[in-house]
Amino acid sequence: MRRGIRGAIATALVAGLALAATACGGGDDGGNTDSGGELSGTVTYWDTSNDTEKTTYRKLAEAFQKEHPKVHVNYVNVPFGDANAKFKNAAGGNSGAPDVMRTEVAWTADFANLGYLAPLDGTPALDKTDDYLPQAVGSTKFKGKTYAAPQVIDTLGLFYNKKLLKDAGVEVPKSFADLSAAAKKIKSKTGATALYLRGDDPYWFLPYLYGEGGNMVDARDKVVQIDDGAGVKAFKTLKDLVDSKAAVTDATDGQENQLKALKDGTVAMAIDGPWDIEAARAGKAFKDKENLGVAPVPAGSAAQGSPQGGWNLSVYAGSKNLRAAYAFVKYMSSAAVQQQTTEQLSLLPTRRSVYDVPAVKKNEMVKFFKPAVDGAVQRPWIAEGNSLFEPIKVQMNKVLTGSATPEQAAKATGDAYRKLLKDYK
Repeated sequence: MRRGIRGAIATALVAGLALAATACGGGDDGGNTDSGGELSGTVTYWDTSNDTEKTTYRKLAEAFQKEHPKVHVNYVNVPFGDANAKFKNAAGGNSGAPDVMRTEVAWTADFANLGYLAPLDGTPALDKTDDYLPQAVGSTKFKGKTYAAPQVIDTLGLFYNKKLLKDAGVEVPKSFADLSAAAKKIKSKTGATALYLRGDDPYWFLPYLYGEGGNMVDARDKVVQIDDGAGVKAFKTLKDLVDSKAAVTDATDGQENQLKALKDGTVAMAIDGPWDIEAARAGKAFKDKENLGVAPVPAGSAAQGSPQGGWNLSVYAGSKNLRAAYAFVKYMSSAAVQQQTTEQLSLLPTRRSVYDVPAVKKNEMVKFFKPAVDGAVQRPWIAEGNSLFEPIKVQMNKVLTGSATPEQAAKATGDAYRKLLKDYK
């Protein structure tokens, strides 16, 4: 599973142990070398890639051992939905945390704030930093220090079944209003529902919010924004799409249900990201791989926007093998490794130089998603950024089930934010 809710919120126990893992902080101290100065020992790596990606990532991680034969890479695939809480429990208890973890971009500031990550400034982990896309670097910083190396960057797009839209005689919708208007024609001509709407994951709420000109918070001026008019309209758009039967939704397991519906051709469109390209192409609706189209997420009434996502590589502050961990991060975030993940999985690299590689330049999905990433909306890279999603999830469910109006949902989300962010207006 590539994406679900943006990780669990820290428990009181974890918060109470927040500084337990800081004894072995950043710098180049610690770690194992043999008498000849070669790296040695074990690097435990927690990888959060999905079922389609993990075989490739495991091979790449273990290939590090060819460069450093005295280092053993202990590769562990951790389901994305479990990874945030599992790392916090291990790091907070100072037992069982990995040396290196693949962290979702919203987790980096959270983990750094708790003291669980080693600063990477001045270490071998950060190599050729001027090659990184500037927008990819934003999520690696916290309070003036760098706590991660960018590995993958992504955003959302509109996946669509070219044949179904052609058979229905409709164009790819440029707005949610266009999509809603085309839905009856799609249904009557093809039998398919126009859109699968992810009602289970608040990350998928953001295009609706951005489309109304809104945002969750203004982190610079410390203002809660989600309960303004744009937030109300965003919740209303969700409700209207489902009530009109332009979209189907599910309160649980939306990742798998959406992908199955798209692959089977029971829906004509779905909002998804590059991590699901290869999985979608494996479905019967896309035996002809060219039948899968990708377009910008539909616009709302005020704008068009999609969130910036991606993955970073972070080093645990309590690692007993920092030198090997730094070297592993350098390797896994290198241009050579990123090129392989793009060629094999159509994932977007964070390094500028990789986009100049011929095989990457001609990748159709990269051709679409790179401009989309360049225009993506950066989320607030604050320690509480990951926790902003849970209130949205609760209220999305209430709106879609009819137990709250869009106005009530927006207000409740704003109230929850002000409790979480004590100094925000």
